[in-house]
Amino acid sequence: MNVQEIMSKDVKTVTSSDPIKKAAEIMKQVDCGSVPVVDQGKVIAMVTDRDIVVRAVAGGKGPDTPVKECMSQTVVTVSPETDARKAANTMADNQVRRLPVVQNGQLVGILAIADLARKNIYVSESGHALSDISEPNRQSNAVQH
Repeated sequence: MNVQEIMSKDVKTVTSSDPIKKAAEIMKQVDCGSVPVVDQGKVIAMVTDRDIVVRAVAGGKGPDTPVKECMSQTVVTVSPETDARKAANTMADNQVRRLPVVQNGQLVGILAIADLARKNIYVSESGHALSDISEPNRQSNAVQH
């Protein structure tokens, strides 16, 4: 099974100039901890709930602070044709719960660990990914497109 068969196509995004409040509202609405940051449909970063708390709020910045002041610029992506098992391993290796799905440089979807688990086909892969994602302070040095 490929990523395109299980990814979400309705992806909520922010731009780097949007306020962090908008990103937080999307996270609340979608019930997730990260949102892709896009520029003309291209993923340029991710902003996480942790980015907002640690890089913005803890630094005394308010809700109108632009996303660019706290976003994570290392982005790990997959293509729609990526095998779901490989995507699960990519999540585990990079300790992320959501992967932007990119085709021809443009965001076309997002794959969440919950998408893998919902299919019941990749229970062991998503369980492995979740276990590895939850490892404390493991560093990721890979950027994959």
